[in-house]
Amino acid sequence: MTTILHLTLKSGDRAVLESVVDDVKDACHRKGAKLKGPHSDAPTDYRVPLYRRLDGDPASRYEDWTYTVYQRRFELRGRDEVARGVLERDYPDSIRVEATVDQL
Repeated sequence: MTTILHLTLKSGDRAVLESVVDDVKDACHRKGAKLKGPHSDAPTDYRVPLYRRLDGDPASRYEDWTYTVYQRRFELRGRDEVARGVLERDYPDSIRVEATVDQL
């Protein structure tokens, strides 16, 4: 039975995201795992309205807070111990990790 790990990494800090992506790629290549990716999606820009008061009065609005989220996706096939090692890593707090595991 083949295991496929779909891994998505998201962060607002692009430099930290790129260093984590490089670490994951190096670990997979050293251990001989089949890795597809990283696939880069277009960055997503978010706008958050800020108000001076809690009543939401449009007249008491500050300038919107904007931030960008960057995303990288991987697909790791086979080598269950490599996939387990990737998932058990200690990721920085600024990285959000989403993973799904499929078995064929």
